[in-house]
Amino acid sequence: MKARILFFGAILMIMTAASFGQGYKGQGRITGRVTDQDGKPLPGVKVKLFSLKGQSGFETETDKDGEWKANYIRGGTWNLDFEKPGYMPKKLSAEIKEFDRNKPIEIRMEKMEGLLITEELKAALNEGNALYEGQRYEDAIAAYQVIIEANPEAYVIYKNIGNCYFQLQKYDQAEEYYRKVLDKDPENADALLLIGNSYANRGQDEKAMEWYNRIDFEKIADQMVLFNLGSNFYKQSKFDQALKYYRKAAEIQPDFLDAIYYLGLTYLAMNNYPDAIASFEDYLKHDSSSGRADQVKDFIEFLKKK
Repeated sequence: MKARILFFGAILMIMTAASFGQGYKGQGRITGRVTDQDGKPLPGVKVKLFSLKGQSGFETETDKDGEWKANYIRGGTWNLDFEKPGYMPKKLSAEIKEFDRNKPIEIRMEKMEGLLITEELKAALNEGNALYEGQRYEDAIAAYQVIIEANPEAYVIYKNIGNCYFQLQKYDQAEEYYRKVLDKDPENADALLLIGNSYANRGQDEKAMEWYNRIDFEKIADQMVLFNLGSNFYKQSKFDQALKYYRKAAEIQPDFLDAIYYLGLTYLAMNNYPDAIASFEDYLKHDSSSGRADQVKDFIEFLKKK
């Protein structure tokens, strides 16, 4: 009898362990795309996903188009790690909806020429990123400085430091570190954009525009850079310029909801009602049930009465 109890006890332990290991399972779905700093797709990126609620996770990998997907996962907060030899690892947290559409996760990874990506370096970068996400910007700066001191060739970390100063509203110092990236990579679109943002936040709009205009539109293949630039023009009521950037962002990623939505708003601001309606109707093809979708439906109804 004792042996039988032990046997069933062992079976129960195995079943419990299996259930715990599959704790991330659910009805949700998330997709994403990883590109390099020039907007080209990155295949072979290891994507590690971990559910905080389920206390378990799994790994997948990007395909030839830099795309990955995760099906049948539970809702809640997930930690995601992106790793590829020769590139700086990325770490982020995402809130996944189990019974609603999740916006695709767009990641861009910086190539580190000649830099050996060690476990120590990844751990140090993850520590700095966690401090940044926790809004402990001074501590994050110190953590990133340690990485730079140990790895002088890791110049892209200067952008992280600049971002910390930007969040602290110390725009002069933010610009100083963004310029350090340009010293190594003069055409870095992110750095050019961020310097422009630093001037814009100091109220120097003309100077900001000088930096934005240094970014070669034809060479921008990253939809997030295009969207951010479009948003800067939109905020300054330069709608013709905003239109150009939003349109190209939506062309690169046809289901880029933010780009499609603001494309519609830009047409609306320009009194181009037919194209505004077309953009909003395109938006509803990808999202028909969110709060924003309800707003878009109201826009369409209003515009069709004009």
